[in-house]
Amino acid sequence: MTVLTDWIVSCLLLGLRIAPVFALAPPFSLVRMPRLFLMLLGLGLSICLVSAYPAETALADMSLHGIVVAAVRELLLGSLFLLAFHLVFGALYLAGRTIDIQSGYGFAVLVDPTSQQQTPLVGSLFAYAMGGVFFAAGGHIGLLRVLAASLRAVPLGGWTLPGSLDRLAAFISMVMLIAFGVAGGAILVLFLVDLAIALMSRTIPQMNVLILGFQVKTIVLFLALPASFGVAGALFLRLTAVLLDSLPRLV
Repeated sequence: MTVLTDWIVSCLLLGLRIAPVFALAPPFSLVRMPRLFLMLLGLGLSICLVSAYPAETALADMSLHGIVVAAVRELLLGSLFLLAFHLVFGALYLAGRTIDIQSGYGFAVLVDPTSQQQTPLVGSLFAYAMGGVFFAAGGHIGLLRVLAASLRAVPLGGWTLPGSLDRLAAFISMVMLIAFGVAGGAILVLFLVDLAIALMSRTIPQMNVLILGFQVKTIVLFLALPASFGVAGALFLRLTAVLLDSLPRLV
């Protein structure tokens, strides 16, 4: 009975590290699926990992105090993985929101059916494109490898807060740089359109710049976005690689 109890406790504790990523992190949360199913998926993966790594998932202190401390540490580590995913997709949402404001769609938002939250128009397109590339490139398999490797690097209940945030700051800088690289082409084209309309308004004062700007920038955006997506595939792959490579370093 003691062995079975220890095994159940280990599975539940490891679930605190794994389940938040699959239940709350994009791109998994972009798919309309019950959160209970995603939580059970994370728990099922934790059961598999406990069976595969019995030494790394054996908790030394099985007292109530030891279990509570280990649970807090595992939840914080799972939250760190969750933060990394949200930073990646948040950077894409921010880049898309920049295009929305620049093109005159600042008040245009979408209601995400999965989260029931308002999301930027172009940012949603970037997020779903990133999700498609993530799964197509095998990012979910790479994530499983990272989670398995995290047990060898940090045994169950052994994680401590890092003393420095330099790696997290470097990760944020790289993610923001790539995200705005994805949107950079559209941002540059819209800036040139704004510049041309501004010059026209100086030479033709009677022209309604506001109405003309909305019409021209809408057409330009419809032409620039497909071109941006066409050349941004490599950047989405790079963003996936940066995410998976940075997760072990953040631990």
